[in-house]
This record gives sequence, structure tokens and C-alpha cells, in this order.
Amino acid sequence: MTTIPAIQASEVNLQTAKILEAFSAVNAKINTILSKISFFALILILVGCNSVKEISILETKEIKINVNTVLNDWHLAASEANFETYFSKMDSISVFIGTDATENWNKEQFKAYSKPYFDKGKAWSFTTLERNIYVNNLGNFVWFDELLNTQMGTCRGSGVLEKKGNSWKIKHYVLSITIPNEDVNAVIKAKKKNDDLFLKKFKK
Repeated sequence: MTTIPAIQASEVNLQTAKILEAFSAVNAKINTILSKISFFALILILVGCNSVKEISILETKEIKINVNTVLNDWHLAASEANFETYFSKMDSISVFIGTDATENWNKEQFKAYSKPYFDKGKAWSFTTLERNIYVNNLGNFVWFDELLNTQMGTCRGSGVLEKKGNSWKIKHYVLSITIPNEDVNAVIKAKKKNDDLFLKKFKK
């Protein structure tokens, strides 16, 4: 009769060590694969979050047309003394900077200043001679500059519009009177007295 030799404890320990070693190696490989998968998944998530769709050339042209219309209607409303229409083009949080150094108004301040002029039946008349409009890549933010024919002569305007829902709103507008280079010295002299008084506010 054949007998099976007894398994020694040392052999059991050796085989157990080999099994544990093999399991450890497999586990390490699995962890390496999982870490690589997690890394690439993270990359894909980050790329997905940062990849924002930019507008097309056609969409940019359409935005410029719409903004041009808003600005033309804005100036027209002033010439027709249409108070409600004029200020409806401006955002609730907006700024108008006039030609005087003191004229830096939020919307409510600008409305208070303008109301008496609108009530007289004609506020001011600005005719656009040229206008340059620039659009950001997302199509929700626009800045522009324009050359104007006004009752004050040739002026420049510049500003910012933001898209709110389906409407474009004026956020910021700066009006300035143009001065020919050869006339700058004469203008400096003409306004020196007022400038000196104004600048005293900033001197400690």
C-alpha cells in the first residue's frame, strides 16, 4: 500500500510565502493599472471642464450687428428725449463717465443728472461717424470705441456691453472731447484754473 508522505511545516510556510508573493505582485499590477486609469480619467475631466465652446465667425458678426443696433438706438433715444428707452439700454449696475472730470456716475446718478435735459424735449444728439466693436471668445462680452459728431464737436466714446439673457446691456461708457494736437496747449491754458481747483481735492 502506497503512503503519502507527511507535509512538513516548512514546506507549508514556503508555499504560503510564494502564494502571498504572487498575490502581492498581482495586486501591485492591479493598483498600477487603476492609478493610470484614474490619472487619465482626471485628465479627461479637467480637459472637459476647461474646453468651453468658442463662438464662430458667423456668430461674431451677428453679435456685432446686434450691439451696433443697441448703441444706435441708445443714441437715438437721447436725441428724441426718450428717457425710459435710453436708460433701458444700460445695465442696472453701470457707469457713465462724461467729459467733465467730476462726471463719473452710476446709473442712478446719471439718471438724476439727465432727467432735466430729457424733460425739456431733447437731451443730446450724437451721430456715429465710425465704430469698432470687439467680441470675446465666449460671445457674452463686448467692448467698443466710436467717433461721434455732437453738439460739442467731434467726440469719442468707448464702452463695454454684457449679454444678459437675450439682451445686450451697456455696462460702462466713457465720453471724451477730441482735441487736435496743435490746440492742446491752448486747451491746457483754458482749463488750468478749473484743473487747479479740482486737483486740490486730491492733495493731502
